[in-house]
Amino acid sequence: MPTSTFKARLPHDAATIWNIITSSYDYHWRSDIARIEKLSEHQFMEYTHSGYVTLFTITAFQPFERYEFDLENENIKGHWCGLLSERNGQTEIIFTETVFAKKWYLKPFVKIYLRRQQSVYLKDLRQKLLESVR
Repeated sequence: MPTSTFKARLPHDAATIWNIITSSYDYHWRSDIARIEKLSEHQFMEYTHSGYVTLFTITAFQPFERYEFDLENENIKGHWCGLLSERNGQTEIIFTETVFAKKWYLKPFVKIYLRRQQSVYLKDLRQKLLESVR
């Protein structure tokens, strides 16, 4: 299964970043998401602007340190892991996503899809953090 990992050091505390990335209510900072529907304490659905619906099942929730979930929609199935490590007022994030394409013709594009998704997510997160400081 294709895997993509990105790392970044952000000039914010882990609690601030944690609260942003784990909120199922404050998602408007994400340019790729139209809405999020919380199903239970451990499950939620994301709806893209183009109509794709992805089910997420939280598998690890260690505040300010580790956030993991399984994800699935009609095209892909996979796992996402977010690690946060704070030091001297900065937080290093390591986000790793592994995805399997359910349809054979999508397999060549999965790695490109993952990199694009992670790039958009990081760009949106940086913008949200800039706005939260103002």
